[in-house]
Amino acid sequence: MTYVETYLFDADTRHRATAQAVGAGSMAAPAPGGKGIQAQREKGGTIHSYVVLPKPHDWFTAIDFTDTAAATTRIAAEFDGWAPELTALITDGDIPPVLRPIYALPGGHRWDRVPGITLIGDAAHLAAPNGEGANLAMYDGAELGKALAAHPGDSETALTEYEQAMFPRAAEGAASGAELHELSEDDPAEALIQAFSAHRQTS
Repeated sequence: MTYVETYLFDADTRHRATAQAVGAGSMAAPAPGGKGIQAQREKGGTIHSYVVLPKPHDWFTAIDFTDTAAATTRIAAEFDGWAPELTALITDGDIPPVLRPIYALPGGHRWDRVPGITLIGDAAHLAAPNGEGANLAMYDGAELGKALAAHPGDSETALTEYEQAMFPRAAEGAASGAELHELSEDDPAEALIQAFSAHRQTS
């Protein structure tokens, strides 16, 4: 899975149809097979978008991203027939498209205890984006802080306690993300419904 990042600046004035399609917050236009276009509003009328393509690494290395026109044309070709308001997020970008490969650690990733050191967030359990990475990172930080506060002067006990709780929590989050990713390839609309429903239940 790889994302291609683009921006539209002053979108409400310069890219009105696309700005209306994106709306006032975030927009996702997924398709079966895993490809899609995602966009979100940022300050100053900027629309930040990610084009999602489930292509092998070699497919992207064959594209010369230093040639903005050629790269844009190649990426846009994957969305032939899509609404022009959406493809404009690719073709009308105000910066050259930026390649963003997505990486993940294996589900259930662990390490042996290293005295005085631990990891939190993506460093500990990098997973494909499913909306849980930032949540888990913040939770990790809070739980690590609580463990250190509960064991003043004994950081090893605190780090061990934190890791023993974090490993299964991270594995559960990775498994949830993998299930959502598989579902999104077959039924992207249902995957979005499940993602937002899960968020609503945990809020």
